Amino acid sequence: MDIKEIQNLIRFVAKSGASEVSLETEDVKLTIKTGSEKSETTIVQSPIQSMPAVPQQQIIAQPVAEPQPAAPAKPAAPAESNNYVEIKSPMIGTFYRKPSPDKPNFVDVGSDVKVGDTVCVIEAMKLFNEIESEISGKIVKVLVEDATPVEFDQPLFLVDPS
Repeated sequence: MDIKEIQNLIRFVAKSGASEVSLETEDVKLTIKTGSEKSETTIVQSPIQSMPAVPQQQIIAQPVAEPQPAAPAKPAAPAESNNYVEIKSPMIGTFYRKPSPDKPNFVDVGSDVKVGDTVCVIEAMKLFNEIESEISGKIVKVLVEDATPVEFDQPLFLVDPS
């Protein structure tokens, strides 16, 4: 097993998310352990039988930088949004702007909403929960794409209450 194969194996293990992988062949014993912040690789190579006995070598490879998951993009609110009110997600789930694929959106930019109007649905555990507006005003911006996951308390809409 050459160094290129070992490096490729380290990258593969880092990307897979496995916490520990062991590989043992006739002449190489390889253990790759990954932690939350660093990876550790221990390679023990035994001597080839046709060669004279040489003490076993232990090589510690440099930690492989694990790919960091992309942070969810939080749109920057415009400076003039100080007087806008956010409608936030009350739960974790999948955000939908329509009651069904063949129906129109509940609200669009420029739509007037009143307290109690349904603005979207969030699917959580196969249940579709209608999200109602808690304020009256005009929808200024939709902050989430249709059919995308949302987190608890994530802003969904900007509303101008005036």
